[in-house]
Amino acid sequence: MSVDVKPLGDRVLIKPAPAEEKTASGIIIPDTAKEKPQKGEVVAVGNGKKDEPLNVSVGDTVIYGKYSGTELAYQGVDYLIMRETDIFAIV
Repeated sequence: MSVDVKPLGDRVLIKPAPAEEKTASGIIIPDTAKEKPQKGEVVAVGNGKKDEPLNVSVGDTVIYGKYSGTELAYQGVDYLIMRETDIFAIV
């Protein structure tokens, strides 16, 4: 997936995973009860800081904080842009 957005510095552009539609037992979750996903795919990365290169790269699946990042809609697709320090792990 190629996107024309280039994050600056230590920022990362993430495409969030879709929210769960059903529970494990098959109960359909209504839109009002869906939780924000905390997992997504890195689609673009910045250059990092002067002495600190980034640890994530394009294509990585990451876990981030529930309220991390800023929502961004670009060409009809929803993304999150956040600092690399808001990412907890690469899965």
